[in-house]
Amino acid sequence: MKKYRVYQVDAFTKIKLAGNPAGVVTNAEGLTEKQMQTIARELNNSETAFILPPTKNQADIKIRFFTPTTEVPICGHATIGANFVRAIENNLDSQTIIQETGAGNLPIEISKRNNTYQIMMTQGDISVAEPLDMTTQSRILNALGLTPDQRNQKFPMAIASTGAAKVMIAIDSESTLDNLKPDLEALKSITPDINCNGYYVFVVTPDEEHLIHGRMFSPASGINEDPVTGNANGPLGAYLVKYNLVKISGNLLEFSIIQGEKIKRPGTMLVRVFLNHGQPVKIQIVGEAVIAFKTEIYL
Repeated sequence: MKKYRVYQVDAFTKIKLAGNPAGVVTNAEGLTEKQMQTIARELNNSETAFILPPTKNQADIKIRFFTPTTEVPICGHATIGANFVRAIENNLDSQTIIQETGAGNLPIEISKRNNTYQIMMTQGDISVAEPLDMTTQSRILNALGLTPDQRNQKFPMAIASTGAAKVMIAIDSESTLDNLKPDLEALKSITPDINCNGYYVFVVTPDEEHLIHGRMFSPASGINEDPVTGNANGPLGAYLVKYNLVKISGNLLEFSIIQGEKIKRPGTMLVRVFLNHGQPVKIQIVGEAVIAFKTEIYL
């Protein structure tokens, strides 16, 4: 039997038991896919990351990500958490590595600061779709318990992706956001029709510290509500640029978000969108993390 190091890491926060929890197994070589899925189910985080040797020459590490029910190609908060723990274990200096994932090879910048680390993840291929048809929009609003006048009509309802697609749904106020009571089964039933498993509901607050307050629901992935979501906020940046929804100076849009407030796991991240001729060409998310606890299992 082999001893595997298992961590619970809270990403997008420096406060234990806040932000978005992720499982991390730092020495996952030797685990079968079935064992990885079983560990992810046991830990019961939205995602658990398994660090493995790379299978592609240009990569430094490989990470596989599992929800309690299925493997997913990429996960923002678990990437932040996994690279944070790996940096702690190996006392890494500031550096850039290449991470092999199901969404391709992605650069990860590790910045050492005062005996802790900040992790910057460059996300995958950017796509922002045309607005959803009115029937689908109506189904989503009904499933979220929203009326049409609670939507922010200046913001189209559309799917955006940097490797994992999410529906972008802008609404009118933080109060509406806080009081959302979605019908999770109804959201789940819409997912196969739009080939998208996540619904990111957000409010734009340009006069506050954070530009975005958000909540993300992904019941089809076994995640009723995700506390702080890199795979939603990165695509949101591309969406804001594509539809010309915020003021941009030069070739960079940079903004802060806060998420998880309603479920008492608040966390923040910085989103950077790099532009070329006014179009989004690269997305980065930046976050911190903290280790909640470590354990070991023998398999």
